[in-house]
Amino acid sequence: MSTGLTVTVTLSLHESDLPDGAKVVGDIHPADGTGSAHRDVLFPCGTSAPAARYEVDPGHYIVSATLPSGVVLSKDAEASEGKDTHVTLRTAPSPYESHSWQYLMGNIEPYGAYHDETTIPVPRSRGSRSGVWDTRGVVPPGNAVWVGDPRPESWHFAPMLALTDAPAPEPLALDLARSAPHTVPSLDLGDAAARLYRFGPHGPVDEQGTSTRLRGPTGRRQFLVVSMAGAEYVVTLPAPWGNAQIEVLVNERQSPTGSTVSVAVRDSRVGPALGYMARGAFNSAAALVKDAEELLYAKMDNPLAAVAGAYVLVGSELTERRHRWDAWLDHLRGEFPWLSDGSLLWGMRHLRRAHTETELRAARDALVEAFDRGIPVFTLGLSRLIHGLSEFPDDPECVTRLDQARLLSYRVDMREPFVIVGLRGVPQ
Repeated sequence: MSTGLTVTVTLSLHESDLPDGAKVVGDIHPADGTGSAHRDVLFPCGTSAPAARYEVDPGHYIVSATLPSGVVLSKDAEASEGKDTHVTLRTAPSPYESHSWQYLMGNIEPYGAYHDETTIPVPRSRGSRSGVWDTRGVVPPGNAVWVGDPRPESWHFAPMLALTDAPAPEPLALDLARSAPHTVPSLDLGDAAARLYRFGPHGPVDEQGTSTRLRGPTGRRQFLVVSMAGAEYVVTLPAPWGNAQIEVLVNERQSPTGSTVSVAVRDSRVGPALGYMARGAFNSAAALVKDAEELLYAKMDNPLAAVAGAYVLVGSELTERRHRWDAWLDHLRGEFPWLSDGSLLWGMRHLRRAHTETELRAARDALVEAFDRGIPVFTLGLSRLIHGLSEFPDDPECVTRLDQARLLSYRVDMREPFVIVGLRGVPQ
């Protein structure tokens, strides 16, 4: 009989919220430097998830997992000849059973911060005091408005920057919407300091995942406008994302990342990869999305997932050699003109490989096109757009666009995977 280590990752008892098949990236290292090593392998999450088995030589091992949150779990294990040894890597408890996915992504603090009075810090920022107790008493919580059918020009740089300049004469959602926006109640989960909203392909869903009555026409892009304590945020909803739900956390007490609003895709495979990608851990993201090319080829079924796969492919490829997926970047750029990320990925890929003036010009034109198509869905796209346009300091058209992209980036939470623009009242 062979020798093996079987591994799972658990988030205490609060795991029914995790999508089936959720995995994180880890390593198995021999403690003495000899024996079998497994790097960038996948460990299932959840007490009910089947453990992942890896064959090893008998000996002492260190098993570690890095969560999308950046938390590293590790444990020693002794592999005995002819046996399977089970290793469970445990996190601190999730604060609520309904928030385990957000906890795995690193968007919410552990159990004690919400339930142990001796460890709950007093919120210091204005945006963290809405709906929770502070020295002045309870501050009424904010609200959220779903803009399922925004005006196409609303997600362009100039109109969005205009919203940051001065108070609008009418509710912000009306500035964005083409069809009537809808106020969305938070789910009856967790508490008022950590409100959840979920969205399916056709708009808001309830606690059971059933579409609510707040249905209406949906446009190419969707937004959620979150207001609290005088601050307002325009939240990019990466919807629709196939059959997966989009989850928005309005964390009004505190966050390990410092983000007041966080967006996560409840996709067991791509969701964690987005968390790694937001931290710049492209190798970990690539380990989860080894079939990123398949995502790219299935772009018509889920163009946003295709873009995510393309970011992983482009971000983890450090050479200039051509791959078969390069041709699919052409399709992503050409077939989804409402999605600036496609032009941006094409431009950045070709900028890296440009050796002639003609190639450089083509990359430049794609970056300009990306800007003109509007704000990227992915935050990584905004930073890549700034980087790409800055390569053309003597080009007035690039410089003008670069200035606007930089101005908007000052209002965007760059720690989040999807673009969230903080508008009036948001501390700078």
